[in-house]
Amino acid sequence: MEDKRNIPIIEWEHLDKRKFYVFGICMTMMIRVSVYPFTLIRTRLQVQKGKSLYNGTFDAFVKILRTEGTAGLYRGFLVNTFTLISGQCYVTTYELTRKYVSRYNNNNAVKSLVAGGSASLVAQSITVPIDVISQHLMMQRKGESMGRFKVQNQDGKRMLVFGQTKDIIVQIFKADGFRGFYRGYVASLLTYIPNSAVWWPFYHFYAEQLSSLTPKDCPHLLLQAISGPLAAATASTLTNPMDVIRARVQVEGKSSIILTFRQLMAEEGPWGLTKGLSARIISATPSTIVIVVGYETLKKLSLRPELVDSRHW
Repeated sequence: MEDKRNIPIIEWEHLDKRKFYVFGICMTMMIRVSVYPFTLIRTRLQVQKGKSLYNGTFDAFVKILRTEGTAGLYRGFLVNTFTLISGQCYVTTYELTRKYVSRYNNNNAVKSLVAGGSASLVAQSITVPIDVISQHLMMQRKGESMGRFKVQNQDGKRMLVFGQTKDIIVQIFKADGFRGFYRGYVASLLTYIPNSAVWWPFYHFYAEQLSSLTPKDCPHLLLQAISGPLAAATASTLTNPMDVIRARVQVEGKSSIILTFRQLMAEEGPWGLTKGLSARIISATPSTIVIVVGYETLKKLSLRPELVDSRHW
């Protein structure tokens, strides 16, 4: 009889890779559409001085919707969709690294920790330039900008989306050169590598603990759907201070992580390090449920035909 504490993990060698990538891109796109507004809100909350514009996540949502419409919640979205590439690189690196580490250590926590950190390193190298551009587009409020650069309107007319993107790219390059597109790269690594490295072990830890507390016939997918948000909340809380610093470095054009940290502490104190945390957790909770359920379902749908009925996944 299967031990209910041991939720089976579908590994890289079990997958039909063609199905995995096709289903994966579709799933990731649906997730991005649903959570992007909270990503935008989180970034604006992290960048604003004190509570100069918004008093919190809900207040920001209402004000943006009222003054900028639904389109305001999706500023920079089309540019951000290019991170679909880094998303596929992330899962590929994660799965391949797990496979490699298993040759030397079969402990699931160790495999998850190393694979999560490695996957984030690869993904961030691709994502940071896209993030820098999309974050500057997020900062474009009606008639003004919260960031360093402002989209220039042509003859009083609002520029089309790709025109705005081109304008921001030109301004970044003129101001900082090619290095401008990697501004905050180290801060991003210091944010997302620990976040990813922490999330996976906590995800499997919570799943195992829940499995030991629930009836044997409780669906594995339900336990995984609960474990994902718990792991996301834990990882977000631990890494939010660096995420605030990362956002300020990238949007305000600062060059020093340490000086940015000191300025934040001087202006807003320790509470400044928690800015955007609620928006981050709110966006992470539904997205993580969808990601976990979708990712685990994706792997089940992508199983090699001969493995589909071989065991209870």
